[in-house]
Amino acid sequence: MNERIPAFARKKYNIGELADVKARLRELGLHTVCESARCPNIGECFKKPTATFMILGEICTRRCGFCSVKKGVAKPPDPEEPANIAVAADRLGLRHAVITSVTRDDLPDGGAGQFEAVIRILKKDFPQMVVEVLTPDFGGDETALRKVMEVGPHIFNHNLETVPRLYPRVRPQAVYERSLDVLRKARAIRPDAYTKSGIMVGLGETEDEVVSVMRDLRGVGCGLLTIGQYLRPSKENLPVAEYVSPEKFEKYADAGKRMGFLSVASAPFVRSSYNAEEVFSAIGA
Repeated sequence: MNERIPAFARKKYNIGELADVKARLRELGLHTVCESARCPNIGECFKKPTATFMILGEICTRRCGFCSVKKGVAKPPDPEEPANIAVAADRLGLRHAVITSVTRDDLPDGGAGQFEAVIRILKKDFPQMVVEVLTPDFGGDETALRKVMEVGPHIFNHNLETVPRLYPRVRPQAVYERSLDVLRKARAIRPDAYTKSGIMVGLGETEDEVVSVMRDLRGVGCGLLTIGQYLRPSKENLPVAEYVSPEKFEKYADAGKRMGFLSVASAPFVRSSYNAEEVFSAIGA
C-alpha cells in the first residue's frame, strides 16, 4: 500500500519521541484520539507536547468506514476522568486543550455530561486556557448540546467529515442535515463561542461537492474549517479513492477565505485539532 502513496501524503515520525507523553497519559488512564485514530501528526504533536484527549473510553458505538477507533460495547464513563484530564493538562503545560470523544449512543445524553464536567474543571483550574471541544452529534438532542455549550467552551467543533452523497458509506449512522443542525444550534446557544468543522477529501467526492459543503457550513455560521487528506488507517477501513494534490488544497483554502471563514486550514496532513492553538491565535481571538 505504501508504494502507491505519493510523497506529499507520507509522514514519518520517531517512535521514541512519543514515549514520554504516552507514559504520562497511561499513568492517568487517559486516551488520545491521536493514538486511537492513528493520526499521522502524532509525532509532531506529542513532541511539542500537545494532545487531543479522547474522553468516554476508547470504544465507539458507531461504525464509520474511515475510522480505526475500536468498536463494540463501551464501558460506563469514568467519574475520575475530568480530574485526570486536568492533571494531565497541568503536567503537559497546555495553554489550549482539545477534548473529543468516541460516539456514545448507548448513553442517555450521548456523553454530554462528561464533556460538561471536563470543560468545567479546566475552566476552573486554568482560567487562561482555551478549551476546544470536538463532539459527536448527540443524536441531535438539543438538551445534550446545551449541557456542553452552556458551560462555555471557547471553540465548539463538530465534523461533517465528508459530502452528503458519501454518508451512507462513510458515516452510515450519521445524518448530514443533523450534523449541520448541531453546528447551527451550537452557534445559537452560545454566540460568543467559535464554531468549527472539518472534512476529509480523497474518499470519492467531487470538487463541486466540497465547495457546496463549505457553503453549507458558512450558512450555519461556522467560522473555522479544516480540510485534510483521508489516509486509510487499516485494511479494514475504506480505501483511498484519490490523493488530492497540494494545489487543490490551496484552491479550497482560497475558496473558503472568499466565503468568509475566519480560518481555513487546508493541506494533506491537516486534521480537526492539528495546530489548534496556532489556528486560534492566528485569528486574533
